[in-house]
Amino acid sequence: MGVKNPIIVALDMPSAEEAVAMATRVRDHVGGVKVGLGLLHGPGPAVVDALVRVGLPVFADAKLHDIPTQVEAAAYRLGTHGARWVTAHVSGGEDMLAAAASGLARGAGAADAGVLGVSVLTSLDERALSEVGIQRSPGQLVSRMARVALRSGCEGLVCSPKELNVVQQTAPELVKVTPGVRLRDAEDDQRRTASPAEAIARGADWLVVGRPITQAPDPTAAAEEILASIRD
Repeated sequence: MGVKNPIIVALDMPSAEEAVAMATRVRDHVGGVKVGLGLLHGPGPAVVDALVRVGLPVFADAKLHDIPTQVEAAAYRLGTHGARWVTAHVSGGEDMLAAAASGLARGAGAADAGVLGVSVLTSLDERALSEVGIQRSPGQLVSRMARVALRSGCEGLVCSPKELNVVQQTAPELVKVTPGVRLRDAEDDQRRTASPAEAIARGADWLVVGRPITQAPDPTAAAEEILASIRD
């Protein structure tokens, strides 16, 4: 395992106060926290500051995708708020990703910060890609995206558990961040999933886990169960 605790809990909560409360509750049982579009476009990026004060690295899942100057400006702002990682869609191209990395580095100053390239969303499969004119499998697409992310200065790549081996083969230097992690089968909007142990075995460095922890009757126990399943 590449890190002491590879679990990043996705705080997809209705309010910043609830997100901070959940982060505080599980902070001794996870390795980081993620804040997504719901909060970044609601309370705003100041929620990153609040989560930084909890004492865990904060993953700002902004999924930036615009012209390079706009992406650079947005990444810079998130860096000033203390984001450890910021996401940007690899489909935006090499120049855009490089701009994101430059802006984030300026905003973070001396602090560690890196861009994570978003490859193929876990809610998509080959049929869904075909519907928008992409005649490649998720694996083929992720392979190409991994190379672009590496060339552009991204620290890592976000990909489903199913494509981890592809990233390891094409761009092993990238940190591999994996959503779509489930302890057991679940009915939701994620299609390409795996168990925590499977994802780690395939080479994941970080596991993004949301609902299995945050919607559990006891989020702390759920986080510990996931960690135990990896260690076992």
